[in-house]
Amino acid sequence: METTAIRIRETGGAEKLLRETVSLPPPAAGEVLVKVAAAGVNFIDIYHRTGLYPLPLPATLGLEGAGVVAEVGEGVAAVKPGDRVGFCAAGLGGYAEYKIAAAERLTPLPEDISFEQAAALLLKGMTAEYLIRRLYPVRAGETVLLHAAAGGVGLIACQWLKQLGATVIGTAGSVEKGELARAHGCDYVILYGEEDVAARVREITGGAGVAVAYDSVGAATFEATLNSLAPRGMFVSFGNASGAVPPFEPGLLAAKGSLFFTRPTLMTYCASAEEIRGSADALFFAVRGGLKINVGKTMPLSEAAEAHRLLESRQTTGATVLLP
Repeated sequence: METTAIRIRETGGAEKLLRETVSLPPPAAGEVLVKVAAAGVNFIDIYHRTGLYPLPLPATLGLEGAGVVAEVGEGVAAVKPGDRVGFCAAGLGGYAEYKIAAAERLTPLPEDISFEQAAALLLKGMTAEYLIRRLYPVRAGETVLLHAAAGGVGLIACQWLKQLGATVIGTAGSVEKGELARAHGCDYVILYGEEDVAARVREITGGAGVAVAYDSVGAATFEATLNSLAPRGMFVSFGNASGAVPPFEPGLLAAKGSLFFTRPTLMTYCASAEEIRGSADALFFAVRGGLKINVGKTMPLSEAAEAHRLLESRQTTGATVLLP
């Protein structure tokens, strides 16, 4: 069958995103053909487009989305045609009308979660889940630093951290974004373009620093994050919105207080079907407990390039969703 898809044939700017017609084979054994109803836009898509995270080319972008099972391959019993499903750890291909995926990499989508909400929620929400529940299990009473608190992951993480009983210090790029972060549970907001982040963190924590810092910004916040941590604190670098973290000597971690540094990925923490389902179930439970899903903007699939430009220029809050 044929499907409309947004692809890249070479890396570069948003203009490299091309709307093309692509032929898809029938789903093989263990695979599912999904009719995509909504696709999420994430910074990792930009990293793929620019070549920061290299891909075999040509490639259809998009890791996150939701839709309806259209056809199943041999041996698939977990889902059937007509089932609502979501995906965020099922490989590329979400920027399309149809996508092929391994059945075990899909998650059933509850009826109380819309396709648009799922496309705004799954990758960002399951990222928040592994960051705060599994990589560093945040405990009630702990204080954490969360960069880009008004972003897609940030708005979910703020709320979930409050459910866990943590105190959240968030950074934001504008007063408006800071207010949005506060509305989603952020206890303290630091405007990183105007304030000394580490100094404010030390002030808020009485000089102690934070137990864990979640940094998706990268180069621009690296030093401030290091200087915000308590001794034996955890630096979680999970994104590069401002560019990659610079090379550094491991001795720096010793000098700053025997710190831990990790660069995790969702795919490592959702390596199995059990982990995918467990992460999604925890996320849906948190939603039912009051976690709000922030669909900041919906756009036609054909406007994927503009969606990338808006995200790169940090003109978005919450999640951006493409509709085929």
